[in-house]
Amino acid sequence: MNRLFVILALGGVAYAGHRLIADDGPTAGPATASLALDRIWIDHIPRGERDTVEVFVAISSESIGIFQQAAQWRGAHELFKFEAHGDQLRLVYPHTGDKDKVTARARACSEGGFDYCLELAGARRGARRYFSLEGWEIEGAHDAREIEQRVLALLAARAR
Repeated sequence: MNRLFVILALGGVAYAGHRLIADDGPTAGPATASLALDRIWIDHIPRGERDTVEVFVAISSESIGIFQQAAQWRGAHELFKFEAHGDQLRLVYPHTGDKDKVTARARACSEGGFDYCLELAGARRGARRYFSLEGWEIEGAHDAREIEQRVLALLAARAR
C-alpha cells in the first residue's frame, strides 16, 4: 500500500505542476454521485514524506471500496461494501459491522490543480472533501493490486 501512496503522490505532484502550466481540464459541471465511483480520490497532494493523505475509492463492479490513510512510511485502511442509490452510498464495514449512509456529490472543478471535487457527507471515516484528476479512473478493477497496476499505467502514460 505504501508503494501505491508514493505512486499517487508523485503522479499527483507532477500532474498538478502540468495543470498549472496548461489548463485543459474539464470545466465545472453539475454534481453527481456516479462520478464518485471508479475513480481514485485524495484529500490533498502530500507536502512531505510524513504528510498523511486520505484516499477514497469505490469500485462499482464489485460494490467494494476503501478508506485509506497513508504517508510514505505508514498507512492504514478499512475496506467497505456498498450499495449506490442515487446520490446515496450505503456503506457496511465488514470488520466491525458499522454502517454509514453517505451522500456523495462529485463534480468537475478546477481547484488546486485538480479536475474533480468530491464531498462526502455522513461518513464516519475518511475526509469530507476529496479531489481527483483526469485519467485516475479505475474501470474494471477488482482489488487493490489491480488498482495499483492501473495507477502505474496511468502515470507511465503521463510521463511520455
